[in-house]
Amino acid sequence: MRENKRYLLVEGKNLDRNIEQAILEFSGILGLKKASPGFIELDVGKNKAVVAVNREAIDLVRASLAIWPEKITVKRVSGSLKGLGVVKKSLGKI
Repeated sequence: MRENKRYLLVEGKNLDRNIEQAILEFSGILGLKKASPGFIELDVGKNKAVVAVNREAIDLVRASLAIWPEKITVKRVSGSLKGLGVVKKSLGKI
């Protein structure tokens, strides 16, 4: 059965490492597997990323990012990339 995904627009530094580390330290390996985060788009220059996570784990991911020592903010959550304003896999319109 296919997993339903939600897309998060997040801001912060070192997002490629910090997002997975935050989830891993907050909820362990089972929480990381349940959330199954995947980067759709990463813009290092603007410190922004679009991350796909499992729908059932959205609260777990938000809590993990909220308590992480480095500031990582969730700007928007959407069920589609179009809802986030991501056009042609570019973060320029956000």
